[in-house]
This record gives sequence, C-alpha cells and structure tokens, in this order.
Amino acid sequence: MRRDYTQAPLSDADRAILDYTAKLTRHAWEVTPDDLDRLRHVGFDDRAILQINLIASWFNYINRVADGLGVGRGQPDTPRRDER
Repeated sequence: MRRDYTQAPLSDADRAILDYTAKLTRHAWEVTPDDLDRLRHVGFDDRAILQINLIASWFNYINRVADGLGVGRGQPDTPRRDER
C-alpha cells in the first residue's frame, strides 16, 4: 500500500477516503460535489467529511512548511548549532 494504495485490498470507505485525499492533495481545484457524495455514499456524514478534509489539509500544509524550510533534508555543509 505504501507505493500504490489503488492496488491494495481496502474497504469501500477506506478507498473513498484515500481517493478523496489524493485528489485534495494533488488537484484540490478539481474536487467536486460528486467527490463528497461518494464519501457520503460509503457512510460518512458531513462532519466526518470535514474531519477527513481538515486532517488531510493540515498534513499537506505542515509538509509544505517543512519542505519550504528544508526540514529533514540533510545539509552536510552546515554544522549543527552545538558544533558551531
């Protein structure tokens, strides 16, 4: 599942969450009411859909912040603070 969740044996609800969050992450401007209806069809109410959206959006945001600051990238030429 790490490489391609679409090939994993998932419940309809789990697949709907992953399809929605993948679309939200990669092409948020393409999310339509049909995407939300699919989540409703597999049992999520509007509150759950909001939670799914907020969690995915928060992770996208925090990852963008970390990427923008170079967090997690090795910078061997830069000494750590305690080595200066």
